[in-house]
Amino acid sequence: MVKELIIDSTPEKGVTIALLQDKQLVELNREQAGSNFAVGDIYLGRIKKIMPGLNAAFVDVGYEKDAFLHYLDLGPQVQSLLKLTRIVKNGSYQEKLLNSLKLEKDIDKAGKISDILSRNMILPVQIAKEPISTKGPRLSSDLSIAGRFVVLVPFSSSVSISKKIKGSAERSRLKKIVESIKPANFGVIIRTVSEGKGVDELQKDLLDLISKWELFTKRLKTVEPPQKILGEMDRASTIVRDLLTDEFAHIYVNDPVIYEETKSYIQEISPELEKIVKLYKHKEPIFDHYGIEKQIKASFGKTVNLQGGAYLVIEHTEALHVIDVNSGNRIANKENQEDNALLVNKEAAKEIARQLRLRDMGGIVVIDFIDMHKAPNRKELYTFLKECMNEDRARHTILPPSKFGLVQITRQRVRPEMSIVTSEKCPACDGTGEIRSSIVLLDDIENNLSFILEEQNEKGITLCVHPYIDAYIKSGFISRRIKWFFKYGKWIKVKSIQSYYLTEFHFFNSKEEEIKL
Repeated sequence: MVKELIIDSTPEKGVTIALLQDKQLVELNREQAGSNFAVGDIYLGRIKKIMPGLNAAFVDVGYEKDAFLHYLDLGPQVQSLLKLTRIVKNGSYQEKLLNSLKLEKDIDKAGKISDILSRNMILPVQIAKEPISTKGPRLSSDLSIAGRFVVLVPFSSSVSISKKIKGSAERSRLKKIVESIKPANFGVIIRTVSEGKGVDELQKDLLDLISKWELFTKRLKTVEPPQKILGEMDRASTIVRDLLTDEFAHIYVNDPVIYEETKSYIQEISPELEKIVKLYKHKEPIFDHYGIEKQIKASFGKTVNLQGGAYLVIEHTEALHVIDVNSGNRIANKENQEDNALLVNKEAAKEIARQLRLRDMGGIVVIDFIDMHKAPNRKELYTFLKECMNEDRARHTILPPSKFGLVQITRQRVRPEMSIVTSEKCPACDGTGEIRSSIVLLDDIENNLSFILEEQNEKGITLCVHPYIDAYIKSGFISRRIKWFFKYGKWIKVKSIQSYYLTEFHFFNSKEEEIKL
């Protein structure tokens, strides 16, 4: 499997990151410039309200709505965190690590939040779930700092290993290495990508995380609530950190600053892969060049077409997501109806697994597959769906088909669902259903062209139009463009833009600035 990462940075949309597997779009992430409250960010919060009935508290972290902190998200060592905050704030704790800090007892799992927290108390908290819809962020005070190979957990001493690392010898080797290099009063979670790595790589990653913790304690002394203490890396670097493997063939970036940041980060964590980062320099939009824009338009929306004529209908509600599988114009006779249903359902299952990742659909997902009467076929579909979902990094649970033939999936939701509107009010007619006659379009273009060339005396003109109009202007031995050259004595560059509507056109000068008419 060949993976590619395409990073598009524009002032209007911020940074959009597309992950491709064998040229197919499987993940799409968007990050607005200067966006806050990303998963992993650590803030110094102030307790605004204690809710005994919910066994939770609302915390001010600077968002327009107070963030939610449940008792179960406090972490067993929240008393040690509160103690550290107090002594760092009053200046009596000078160490950067936790060597001399005496840890408090773990809190009772069935306890009450009012026994731990009180109004106006300050507490470092970490974003566990980004603001979604009308809700503020969800918080945790069980802090952790993620690296490429390991995750650092303060106020702990345990070493945990990813369940995806199966070999007992490898698990034992990794545990011995980490136990020998980790600092006191810190726990460590060993990530899947650590498999096969040596002491040097693990120690380097751990030292980077320790330096981040030292920065945390330094800033904790001076920041005031509700300021950010420690920020997670940007989305591009986070995806590279979590996904980068030898399967990656290319990382294309169209922004020089992000290119340098990404290249230096990969040089730091995997120097042998530095060469795969490339700066995109073509004038054509990067998503158009790699066919991503077309895939986005085809993959988002209420209806998603599958090969062979079948299609999915995807509906979103406040409570859950519903996906209906339809066979469409796929024809089957009575003899192979069951086999045909299995084929369509497996094709749909593969696309549904991709859609969940692509749209980042979280919460409850209900899928209505085509009815199958044979139990072995239902079991085969269930097993196939689980295999397809193995690539999904979000935690999820899949239930076997119910007696009604419905499959239920619960999927972790930590940020708003990726929603892209593929249908919109027509910019040409403004929703009226009527546009200016296309027969006079060329007259409008020529009138504006004459004004630009003869009145404004512009040079190096580029005309951007819809692909159909581009083909018409360039067609024929004596094309419209040739006629313009003979008439004005200047060559007009014509460029097709797929996103333009039929009668849309714009002129650009030699500096690629639009000429306002």
